[in-house]
Formats: sequence, C-alpha cells, structure tokens
Amino acid sequence: MVTKTAADTRERILEAAAALLVAEGRDGLSTRAVSAAAGVQPPALYRLFGDKDGLLDAVAAYGFDEYLTSKRELGSTGDAVEDLRRGWDLHIEFGLSRPEFYVLMYGDARPGRTSPAAREAEAMLHAIVARVAEAGRLRVSVERAARLVHATGMGVVLTQIATPPEERDAELSVTARETVLARILTEATSPSGADDLPGRAIALRAGLAGATALTGAERVLMAEWLDRIADA
Repeated sequence: MVTKTAADTRERILEAAAALLVAEGRDGLSTRAVSAAAGVQPPALYRLFGDKDGLLDAVAAYGFDEYLTSKRELGSTGDAVEDLRRGWDLHIEFGLSRPEFYVLMYGDARPGRTSPAAREAEAMLHAIVARVAEAGRLRVSVERAARLVHATGMGVVLTQIATPPEERDAELSVTARETVLARILTEATSPSGADDLPGRAIALRAGLAGATALTGAERVLMAEWLDRIADA
C-alpha cells in the first residue's frame, strides 16, 4: 500500500523528471539528475519505481495521461470508422505536441518490452478496430488492421519529429491515414455472396466472445479458422 507521503514523493519525482525530459531529452533523465531536481535521495527512486526502466515507464505514462484522457473523452460518434479517423488524428497531434514523451514511449522499441502507457493506447485502438469489424467494415482481421494502423501512425509521428518543422509535409498524416483505411476497410455497402466471405468472417470473429453455445476451446479453434479466412 502506498502512503500519502510516498504518493506525494512519487508525484514530485515525476513532475521533476517530466520537466527534465522536456528540457534535456531522455539523456537528462539520470537517476542523479532526477533525484536532485525532485529534492530526494536516489534510493527513494528505486523504492518507488524499482529501477530506471520503471522510472522511464512511469514518466512516459505521466506524459501520456493527458493524451489518454483526451482519447477517453472523445466518446463515440456512432460511426466506428469516423471514430477510428478521430483516434488517428489525436494520436498524431499528441506525438507532435509532446515529442519527448512520444519518443520515450515508442522510440526505443525492444522485443518483449512495451511501456504500460503504450499498451493501454494500443488496447484502445484495438477496441475501436473491433467495433469497425462488428459493423462489417473490415477486409482484414482486427489484429492485422490494428497493427497496420498503429505501425503507420507511429511511423508518421517519428518521421515528422525527425524532420525540421519548416520541412514537414503537412499532408503526410492525412495521406497515410486514408491509404491505410483504403487497405483495411470495405465499402460502406458490402457485396453479398462468396466475394464477401472474408468480411463475414471478420464480423463473426469480432462477436465470437459472446458465442456461449461454444466451449472455450471451440471458440479458440473457431477464432483461428476465422482469422485464416479473413487474412487469406
């Protein structure tokens, strides 16, 4: 259980680390510099965050919280595809307005390690894409669509961050977004029959969790079959 004093100290450390990140970049986040800026001893950091990776994850989450709050507040328009577009635009806006936090979250990819904040954002994206599937608008599986949207959006942000502001392509985000959507979406009115088999498989896969007539093992097997049809 974290006491109020510990919680206050944690908040003070995160505020100091966030300020250092903005001012000096990731290289400024040494445990010594953060401790000095927060007015605590280095052991306090290790007690509260475990190690430096834990501190970096917490700083990323601290900076990302505003984005996640904004994303939650978006709500739904009732049109899953439009919600996907709005989510994309918000992601790009966050990355370009808070580049230091974005690079901390996504710029140091390592196999098997993703920051908790990034995982939460990806889960929210997956949920929106699943709604698109339930509406019968996906032409690929939910997993493949979410990965494609995420990878492309992340690439756009990191490319723009690395480009001097005066040299950035103002249309890059919209062009990339619509290119991805054209690849993963069906037309608003889908054809019927065998030509729409992947779309039907995707829509069925999206609602499979509610198929109580099947056992857990049967649902897993059915999900595998439907994903194979969707991505064929």
